[in-house]
Amino acid sequence: MTTTSIVKATKKQRAIQKQVDAVDEARTKDRQKVDQPAAVQAGARIYPAPPFPKQHLPKPGHETHVDPAPLYDAPYYTGSGKLHGKVALITGGDSGIGRAVAVLFAREGADVAIGYLSEHEDAKQTKAAVEAEGRQCLLLPGDVCRRDYCDDAVLQTVKRLGRLDVLVNNAAFQIHVAAFEDLTAEHFDMTLKTNLYGYFYMAQAAVKHMRSGAAIINTGSVTGIEGSKELLDYSMTKGGIHAFTRALAANLVERGIRVNAVAPGPVWTPLNPSDKEASDVSMFGAKTPMKRPAQPEEIAPAYVFLASPQCSSYITGEILPIIGGY
Repeated sequence: MTTTSIVKATKKQRAIQKQVDAVDEARTKDRQKVDQPAAVQAGARIYPAPPFPKQHLPKPGHETHVDPAPLYDAPYYTGSGKLHGKVALITGGDSGIGRAVAVLFAREGADVAIGYLSEHEDAKQTKAAVEAEGRQCLLLPGDVCRRDYCDDAVLQTVKRLGRLDVLVNNAAFQIHVAAFEDLTAEHFDMTLKTNLYGYFYMAQAAVKHMRSGAAIINTGSVTGIEGSKELLDYSMTKGGIHAFTRALAANLVERGIRVNAVAPGPVWTPLNPSDKEASDVSMFGAKTPMKRPAQPEEIAPAYVFLASPQCSSYITGEILPIIGGY
């Protein structure tokens, strides 16, 4: 993947973001202030809850700029060899859910390849976290919209890490549009190319190297189940990912390759501060029954479950929603 292609893709994402930001600034909306009930804390530690600092980050979004920093290291999670000796390729693995998945996969004994666009500092931190678990980590910058990058990422993973047992399709493009008429063809195309073509290209490249017992895990979304009025294109692609998961599972089941999806609700990652207006980011996740967004480390164990043949050998074609009680 050439540096020129990566820079071009990054600039294109930011141009779309700039168009949407201009529309947001032109709109005037009355916002009611409401008392915020206490967030539900049912995990191993206390997780951040709204209101968060107001922030709006440039695409593609860097985890080092998110305040508070997303929690990914799962200090109370103990590995037990569920992925011992396996190799995983995770797109969008530099930050957010992808980073948390990479860390837990490593803790369970897997070597990990990380696909990402241009967030080099985030990717280095993920690599360091994986290596701290005693596993290898390969960084593969590039644009999943391009088939040649996806083919090369898979080939590099197999060549340098020896095999490919788990593919996690997780890279995504998301940015809201309040009015349907404001959704441009360029914006629509970027969302479909990243969220659908990227998944298709990666899966098609990966299965050539996968053996019986391998797994593909796609990141879907609650928006693919319920829709979202300001994320029409994103919701459509996530619904498509759910359908793709079920269809591909049926196609590959006789080869012993399982295909499943995780469908998260709101999760505190760089994706949303680089999408929403700053005031909306401040109250992100407040409307869930738990009154807060999930942290990446709360979502990542589901990927371990679906990747591990000890845990989910009879599970394929399923969509696992993790949506905070919706």
